[in-house]
Amino acid sequence: MKLQDAVKKETGIIAVGTAIGILVMYVVFFVLHMVLPNWAPFDIQVILGGIGGFIVAVGNFFWMAISVQKVAGITDEERARKTMSVSYRYRTLLQFLWVIIAIVAPVFNVVTGIVPLFIPSLIIKLRGILSAGKGG
Repeated sequence: MKLQDAVKKETGIIAVGTAIGILVMYVVFFVLHMVLPNWAPFDIQVILGGIGGFIVAVGNFFWMAISVQKVAGITDEERARKTMSVSYRYRTLLQFLWVIIAIVAPVFNVVTGIVPLFIPSLIIKLRGILSAGKGG
């Protein structure tokens, strides 16, 4: 299966948007650390949590995009529905596993590990709002 240009483009947009969101999160953590150093440490755990969250968030979106591309080529509606359902189940399981790892593993900051999982959804919603304002 050849990767469609739309999958590459949308995944790139999500990757860039998620990276920007994580950089904003790092700035917030840094400012909190400057104001409340004992309450909000800014260390390697914060950075590693953001990197891990980025990989899982963008990887999840990419996997979903590939699944949608694959399902678009399936003519049997029941098989297409089942394929998408299995993809959703495994992607959700992957995110759940990452959340557990981010909570349990001492090398990750819990917050910076979990927050990036919500960023792609925010990007998609913002793009929808902005394109609705343009009539597209």
